[in-house]
Amino acid sequence: MKVLLKDGSIVEAGFDDLEGKKAFWHTSAHVLAQAVKRLYPEAKCAVGVANENGFYYDFDFGESFSDENLAAVEDEMEKIVKESLSLQVFALGKAEALDFMEGRGETYQAELIRDLPDDETICFYKQGEYAELCDDPHITNTCQIKAIKLLSVAGAYWRGEERNKMLTRIYGVSFPKGAQLDEYLHLLEEAKARDHRKLGKQLGIFALLEEGMGFPFFLPKGMVLKNLLIDYWRDLHRQAGYQEISTPIMLNRNLWETSGHWEYYREKMYTTVVDDMEYAIKPMSCPGGMLVYKQEPRSYRNLPLRLAELGLIHRNEKSGELHGLMRVRACTQDDAHIFMTQEQIVGEIQNVARLIDTVYTRFGFAYRVELSTRPENSIGSAEDWELATQALSSAMDSMGIPYSVNEGDGAFYGPKLDFHLKDSLGRTWQCGTIQLDFQLPQRFDIEYIGADGAKHRPIMIHRAIFGSIERFMGILIEHYAGNFPVWLAPVQVKLLSVSDKFLSYADAVLEELKAAGIRVEIDTRDEKLGYKIREAQLDKVPFMIIVGEKEQANRTVSVRQRDDRSRQDMGEMQIGDFIGLLKHNDPVEV
Repeated sequence: MKVLLKDGSIVEAGFDDLEGKKAFWHTSAHVLAQAVKRLYPEAKCAVGVANENGFYYDFDFGESFSDENLAAVEDEMEKIVKESLSLQVFALGKAEALDFMEGRGETYQAELIRDLPDDETICFYKQGEYAELCDDPHITNTCQIKAIKLLSVAGAYWRGEERNKMLTRIYGVSFPKGAQLDEYLHLLEEAKARDHRKLGKQLGIFALLEEGMGFPFFLPKGMVLKNLLIDYWRDLHRQAGYQEISTPIMLNRNLWETSGHWEYYREKMYTTVVDDMEYAIKPMSCPGGMLVYKQEPRSYRNLPLRLAELGLIHRNEKSGELHGLMRVRACTQDDAHIFMTQEQIVGEIQNVARLIDTVYTRFGFAYRVELSTRPENSIGSAEDWELATQALSSAMDSMGIPYSVNEGDGAFYGPKLDFHLKDSLGRTWQCGTIQLDFQLPQRFDIEYIGADGAKHRPIMIHRAIFGSIERFMGILIEHYAGNFPVWLAPVQVKLLSVSDKFLSYADAVLEELKAAGIRVEIDTRDEKLGYKIREAQLDKVPFMIIVGEKEQANRTVSVRQRDDRSRQDMGEMQIGDFIGLLKHNDPVEV
């Protein structure tokens, strides 16, 4: 696949390559805009974006536009593809570019141009009669697009600001082969069936209520699942030498000014006033961790110091961005901060990377790593940023872990490694992160006494593995389609009695399983056994055990294993053997 760069050069890239796919989908967004302009000449183009799942474009139609209009636009896109339009790149000065866009009536893109420096040279891509400003690579000809599907229509504020006009956002996807689109649409249907919002309600895990938009309610089974994840997290961190702390949910403005969050993150923070002083509910736990470090003198002998926290954080997300457990306004972040000497940096990064690998492997996730470098709105010296970035890349190189580079997407205080896990449908989710920070230790003036007896500044790692407990739960629900492995299932066993005559024996079995630490429920409803079995299957319980006359006489249970492929009947067994099966085996595969 040939890709056209903004300097006019052409390079080869595969659709499976991140940059190749981005160029393919960015060009598809331009084809979408061209099709819209042909069908709706008065529509104004705002901005088109290629993301991890396809592309979208925002338009101001000035009239009603809905999903019913997508088919006509899609047909027009296919006509443009068949025209085999070659893409061309050209550059204009700011004044010329502004005249060019205003002459076409494209007020939104003209606004983007006005915000650029006066001496800026602005790049445009053109295909046929359509052209727009764009810096990103594109494929060289529209004919490379063999399959297109427009997926949905949504609203989006211009430039993401609620005070601006609501535009129409059209989402789509495209591929160089028709078979790839067929596979994608199949996965899309599977993803709908696995939607954690639907399964979360069906399985009694969480509720999303109007009384608290973006603030999920966890139901009893959801709390079992959440606590299992937390218990697993705590055990791993104890073994890895972390000490757990807890910092306040609300701290005063001075702290957030010191950390830099007041300047760089203020719009995401909830605030209030206490004793005539402005406070913020914490959007992250790191400033509180700095105060914990300062509670006593530190020596180089104390380092590395690994402080972990399950911190409840709040962020002022826009209502249109909320999405089940994936995007919330309150969540439990599995944060940790490691304070260390410069000599310990690479080793500690590698320790965290190994811990992340242990967790993701436990849940059956593959993953990829991305190194994000210095953004424009950053703090600290270029030397510190270079040292931090080099430490992250060196740690990955020495471990033989491949990574891609995401230029300019680091945190405002330091570069980071992001871990993107891949679920059973092949979708990726950014969860784990390792952020190297030279800046907060300076801002909070934290120190340790070195072997030379002098004061030194420690270096700091911010890191998370789950990202947030809530979001990770949502990912797990969809990854397993609600069929949690035995160790993670909120209810491991559903106990069914053939009839009321055997309830006394069923109660005895129930108590024996509970005493062994098995999470078990009994179905005592006056329903037929077949109905109870089907209900247990819908609840996705890993095991059903049935008791009747034969089992009561033999002091046994009949076992059925949840397995979507075979509904395996494991037959009759001793209760102790069944307990051993649950304790030592995890028979459910992803």
